[in-house]
Amino acid sequence: MSNDIEIKKNMVKDELEKLKYEFKVEIPKRISEARAYGDLRENAEYDAARERQAFVKARITQLSVQLSKLNDIDISRLKADKVGYGSQVTLLDEESGRRMELTIVSSEEVNTSEGKISLASPIGLALNDRTAGETVDVDIPAGKRRFYIEKITTIHGEEIEIKRD
Repeated sequence: MSNDIEIKKNMVKDELEKLKYEFKVEIPKRISEARAYGDLRENAEYDAARERQAFVKARITQLSVQLSKLNDIDISRLKADKVGYGSQVTLLDEESGRRMELTIVSSEEVNTSEGKISLASPIGLALNDRTAGETVDVDIPAGKRRFYIEKITTIHGEEIEIKRD
């Protein structure tokens, strides 16, 4: 699982390289070509190129921050038997009896529809440093919920599972 961080770093680096090339080479060419069309006030190609330039610049900044955060993660400091960054967690909602699978990711990777949450979220805060077999209370916008941690798989590959009888 610790290779997951290296894989993410490589994916971010690849996207960053492509966007930097686009920002430095391709977009200036498009802007230059659009300028050749004349009046910039009514030049859709110029406006589109400038909008793309702003988007790419913002994305480069976002990816640079994400890469910096990934580089700061010291896997050796993450506990092998507790929920933390990179953990996959199976929860049992004690009220509804439904199971939910979550993965703890960085704030830039959050995607709740895919079950990816950060430690800064209400559920992430409640799960941080917990292990399988524990019950956590979570204050979420919909109210208070209680979850039983059935299983965790940490970034180290350690798997702990304690199902309720």
